[in-house]
Amino acid sequence: MKRHRSPAFTLVELLVALGVLGVLAALLLPVAGSARRAARQASSVGNLRQLAVATHAYVADNRGYFPPGMSFDNNTRWHGARASSRAPFDPARGWLGPYLGKDGGVKICPEFALLPLVAASFETGAGGYGYNLAYLGGPIPDTPAGPYRPARLAALPRPGRTVLFATTALARAGGLQEYPFAEAPRWRNPAGGLAGANQPSVHFRFGGRALVAWCDGRVGPVTPNPAGWPGANYYGGDNAGAKVGWFGPLDANGYWNPEYAGPSG
Repeated sequence: MKRHRSPAFTLVELLVALGVLGVLAALLLPVAGSARRAARQASSVGNLRQLAVATHAYVADNRGYFPPGMSFDNNTRWHGARASSRAPFDPARGWLGPYLGKDGGVKICPEFALLPLVAASFETGAGGYGYNLAYLGGPIPDTPAGPYRPARLAALPRPGRTVLFATTALARAGGLQEYPFAEAPRWRNPAGGLAGANQPSVHFRFGGRALVAWCDGRVGPVTPNPAGWPGANYYGGDNAGAKVGWFGPLDANGYWNPEYAGPSG
């Protein structure tokens, strides 16, 4: 009687098939990872664009002025308000709250949400994005009676080269934390002049790039300034290791400063 061969795989055939599947998986995983990173970047671009649109809506409703960055008591900010310095921010009560959708909140940057964050943070509520407080939201006054003077959009000589928002974080010992302001390279004193060096907060978390929303509404990536990678900050964080630094020219506060007339790049 003629015997029929079993259709089952031999051990060798099975091992070969598994090997081929393993090679295919190794080839496809980086592609899938890149696609997920690209999706998170696209989502973050959308968040920044929404912040820019909300800001322009605020400007239109407030005689052309940008929203203040913060109140003197630090309990009201562009992204929310709180009853005291120990209370959480209510995102619906910030200056941009009415312009950011039904929940009144700033959307969390999806890339930032995947990073190791410190357990105790003294800054929350901005979702991983920071505002150009120093030049648009009004410099911090030196007394409680000192007025905040937010900038006027129509008065900006170069809105397409002035930072509005950026992806931000603060480097801390053991991780990162949210930080609601994209700090300029140097402090501004209440009179408007430049003081000492500042701590950086622009976070280059997208493959070594940060995302910036400019005052003309454009959103796009920027690369770090090689000279702008300070080491440890006064919170014990490693700025270079955390990919927190500056971009663009650093003289005269570069693209943070609407009056900056230096070279581009």
